[in-house]
Amino acid sequence: MKKAFTMLELVFVKVVVGILSYFVSTGFQRNPLREAADQLVSHIRYTQHLAIMDDKFDPNDPTWYRKRWQVVFNSDANTYNLWAYTIFSDGNKNGNPNLTLNEVAINPTDPAKFLTGGYAGIILSDGVGATQEMNLGRKYGITAIAFSATCQFAGSQRVSFDYLGRPLKGAPSGFGGIYQANRLMTQDCNITLTNGVNNIVITVKPETGYTYISAQN
Repeated sequence: MKKAFTMLELVFVKVVVGILSYFVSTGFQRNPLREAADQLVSHIRYTQHLAIMDDKFDPNDPTWYRKRWQVVFNSDANTYNLWAYTIFSDGNKNGNPNLTLNEVAINPTDPAKFLTGGYAGIILSDGVGATQEMNLGRKYGITAIAFSATCQFAGSQRVSFDYLGRPLKGAPSGFGGIYQANRLMTQDCNITLTNGVNNIVITVKPETGYTYISAQN
């Protein structure tokens, strides 16, 4: 004779599973530091994608390589003096993003917004068109961002990519040639985010530009 679960038994199992699910879900607390790092890794990879797909080569412009795609970090009045970042291609080669020249990337998940968390002279962090979560200070409580010496140039905290997706140091606007030797990353670039208590490190590999979270404490 076959045995089957009664309706009462099935209901009891569902109730128990529901209770267990509740306790398990409440055990997983939100980690803003990790969320900020995950977001930034995704955006650095997207910047590399843009650089490969839109290499900026122009046979009529001898300094076309200065327009390359990059992600730049800043803390100024437009970000309420909190750390934010912007993804842009430097069309006018002045080292800074410009909305009126269509330099800032469009947010692929919301085309009404730009991929900037605020930048002096172009948009406030909470202004119309800004991607507010790119202000890491306001959204995730990030208090400092530090670049390792291996990927800084003249103190500039930014990462740009060439048409092969290779990471470069400093602002492309200052490049003296397509392959200026001291601007190509040859060592790991470590970007450390801190919330004042804990740190998390994002690493950008030389040559491949592969970006990932390498350490957390």
